[in-house]
This record gives sequence, C-alpha cells and structure tokens, in this order.
Amino acid sequence: MDGELIARSGGVCEFCGVAEGLEAVDVPPAGEVALCAACRGDETVGESHWRCLEGAAWSGVPAVQLAVWRKLGTLDADWAAEARAGMMLSDEVQGWTEAAAGVVHKDSNGAVLAQGDTVVLIKDLVVKGANFTAKRGTAVRGIALVSDNAAQIEGRVEGQRIVILTEFVKKR
Repeated sequence: MDGELIARSGGVCEFCGVAEGLEAVDVPPAGEVALCAACRGDETVGESHWRCLEGAAWSGVPAVQLAVWRKLGTLDADWAAEARAGMMLSDEVQGWTEAAAGVVHKDSNGAVLAQGDTVVLIKDLVVKGANFTAKRGTAVRGIALVSDNAAQIEGRVEGQRIVILTEFVKKR
C-alpha cells in the first residue's frame, strides 16, 4: 500500500477500523480503499460484522462511499437496504452508481428520478401482504432506486418499506 492511502485511512480498515492485514483494494473508477482481510472477503464473517458499513457510509472519500454502496447492495438484510438507501453520496459517486446500473428511472411524466428524491403517488395502491392501501397524493420521501429494474423504486409508506412501480408516481 502506498503512503497516501495509509495516511488517508489512518492505518486502519476503511470499513471496520481493524489495523491488521490491510491491503489496497481497487474500486473502479473511484480509486483504492484500505481493507482488512475480513472486509476483502478473505475471511468468513457473520452478518453482524457488516454493520460497520453503517458508519463507513458517512465517509467523505468517494472511493469508500462507492465501495460501501456496492457492498451494501450484496447483503441480503433489511438494515443493509435501508443503509444503502439512506447514503448521502457525493454527486460524483451518485453518477458512478447510476452509470454502473445502466438503468434510468423515470416517473409517470418522464422526469428522471434519483436516489433520495421525493415522489407523490398518483393513484391508490393496494399493498399486498401489509393490509393497507397507499393513498393517492401520499408523499414518499428518500426513495431508493432498484438498480436492475428501471420500472421499480423503493420507499417507506406508513412505516413499511415497499416496492413501487414508477408508472404510479410523479416527482415532487
């Protein structure tokens, strides 16, 4: 690892803060991050280890932001999806995430949607499995884009995280 990366990371893993076994990991196109063996995937760790990503998500380093965003997307846990959706990405990193997905999300009027936007429902939606109807005019704040499907977004309505079809929303 070069001295600049060691200085930036403070000599610790940029995900979990462990000082042993650090190596530089390339995160194209952002650069490199310093990660320990567990965070590189060289060691088997439990799901609780990845909770460190909730803190690392607040890094001001674009390479770390992108690496955290990508890792959170691989974890099959509600907290990981919520942490990813709540990340405040720099404009540069936001552009990389959208380009990597190759998917453009548009509302019912054709306006491009971005991570964190607020949308309004344009019709009543029956939410299957949750026993409620999301009413027309309901504002959904801080949406998350479904990376592999341009027709879907995720948002919280009445305390429930639900998938919403983009054809039923308009950007606020």
